[in-house]
Amino acid sequence: MNLPLFLVAAAALVVTPGPDMLYVIARSTGQGQKSGIVSAFGVSAGILIHIFTAAIGLSSLLMTSAIAYNAVKYVGAAYLIYLGILTLTEKSRKSTLKNTLKANLKTTFFQGFLSNVLNPKVALFFLAFLPQFINSDRGNISLQIVTLGAIFILMSTLWLILTALIASTASTWLQRRSQFQRWLTGSIFIGLGARLAIPEAR
Repeated sequence: MNLPLFLVAAAALVVTPGPDMLYVIARSTGQGQKSGIVSAFGVSAGILIHIFTAAIGLSSLLMTSAIAYNAVKYVGAAYLIYLGILTLTEKSRKSTLKNTLKANLKTTFFQGFLSNVLNPKVALFFLAFLPQFINSDRGNISLQIVTLGAIFILMSTLWLILTALIASTASTWLQRRSQFQRWLTGSIFIGLGARLAIPEAR
């Protein structure tokens, strides 16, 4: 393992804005600090799945099978768009916001998990990224991938939590403007889904 180089590359990737960060921002501004942090853990749990599938080689299926790749891709895109539409059409109930938020923390975690797991680009990213820092002369390759993946998850989780804390500071302002709040959160989800669904340039 080339750990120093990996840490530099991973740090640069973690702080680069992407779908996971936007998802956490959407939850933080839409439902507050606690939901943002829970969504960060959900996203990290999704990354964990990708790390293990990369370690055992299952992610290669997405690289070799266009049908499998597109199936996972469009299911993930549809799911994010569904979340966006659900948010946009949700009625404002300010008096029950606290109870609704508490009841939906498990759902928030699961949605963050699914939004990451159902993005095949993440699976292919880890399949392409992690092996660059693996040394076959230094022991079990799968163990090295899992170790590097665990480090990446830790770095990513800490950064996403920080993102949630920063983004949630705007929640008080947004709560006074519930219509704009729903529009912003819903639009982010729909935008992420549309971005995932758009075919990549060849």
